[in-house]
Amino acid sequence: MVYAAFVQAGKPADAALAAGKVDDVAEGKSLFVAHCSSCHGMNAEGTNTAPTLVGVGAAAVDFQMSTGRMPAANPGPQAPRKPPAHWVTEETTRQVAAYVQSLGGGPQVPGKEQVDPKLGDAGKGGELFRANCIQCHNWAGSGGALTQGKYAPNLNESSPTQIYEAMVTGPQAMPVFNDSTITPEEKRSMIAYITQVREQKDPGGFGLGRIGPVTEGLVAFVVGIAALALAAIWITAKKRQKS
Repeated sequence: MVYAAFVQAGKPADAALAAGKVDDVAEGKSLFVAHCSSCHGMNAEGTNTAPTLVGVGAAAVDFQMSTGRMPAANPGPQAPRKPPAHWVTEETTRQVAAYVQSLGGGPQVPGKEQVDPKLGDAGKGGELFRANCIQCHNWAGSGGALTQGKYAPNLNESSPTQIYEAMVTGPQAMPVFNDSTITPEEKRSMIAYITQVREQKDPGGFGLGRIGPVTEGLVAFVVGIAALALAAIWITAKKRQKS
């Protein structure tokens, strides 16, 4: 009994150490109470406005805060990417992440080697991306519309760390790809593919945002109709001149 109690009591500290310094937990809790508790509850237990953060891990906090999605200004179907709040820095993000990690564990922020595109196989990553991600994010990571006001965001602004964190935490409408579904090495290869596609040129002309065939078809339709209308006007004008 004494041993079990000791182990249980040590879990928060162990989780905090995994995410950063133990001192970060106290600082992170103060920041959380000041800026996050109005939506997520004083103990991150969740409210009618926002979900519980117990067990989401440091990676989820780092993703949401570094992309400016949290704190959210206006709750809606989906929190958009925006510049981080004035108080959000690498240090404060680490502190809040350490506090949330101490509450119930969860995915941790990946190391630099885990997300280094140079260590991944872009070819293999492309296969995995096409099998798991293009349905929402499109082949070039340009994003796309989903249902009920949600959407798959454009990945061109996302850092390798943020891409990895999104895969392991499943923010908003995105599913979670844990290590048994897609291994860390495969995630790194997918990051290599995503970052490589950004650098590709569009030799055929305008990329049109790389949104896909629907946009290309719409542009072709509009341009074609406009060309036919201009041709009809020109032919009519020529006939009037002759008459």
